[in-house]
Amino acid sequence: MDLRTEKTERSILNAFIGLRAQKPLEKITVKELCEKAWINKSTFYAHYTDLYDLSDRVEAGVVKSILENIPHPEYLFIKPREFTRELHAAYGSQGALLGILFSGAQSGKLIGRLERDLKTMIFDACPQYREDPAAGILFSYGVYGGYYALTSNRDCSEDEILEIIGEAAERIAGMLRQP
Repeated sequence: MDLRTEKTERSILNAFIGLRAQKPLEKITVKELCEKAWINKSTFYAHYTDLYDLSDRVEAGVVKSILENIPHPEYLFIKPREFTRELHAAYGSQGALLGILFSGAQSGKLIGRLERDLKTMIFDACPQYREDPAAGILFSYGVYGGYYALTSNRDCSEDEILEIIGEAAERIAGMLRQP
């Protein structure tokens, strides 16, 4: 990618994040974004089909960054308590962007996208579980349950929440190890 293209994409990204921090995606216009990024509409459309395409690509990049910050995906099945802590730390690495990009009508998209991409990553690391329906079900249950338990219980300390989620993850993983 040449320097001009990189600079343009960075300008679009910065303008988009600035606008998303102020209002929902549905309220942002291409015209407004272009004015903030100091580009023409034709330049925007040369890079993206619409604002939802831009948002989708930015969200995908954030989820990819989260996954890249999970050093041991195989821990989900062998050391679930530690995996829970690694996943939480990976969320934290993108904390500010998560709050901006996945707010309002976009709030449900994070966990769905994360579950899909994390499942691919986990089952690539542990292929023996790929065709096991119980592993898939327990994985989804653990990911969704852990996420909503964490986000719905902000009145508890993070350590307390992570300990309880870690214990639940241990029990769920134990179900796979039973004959």
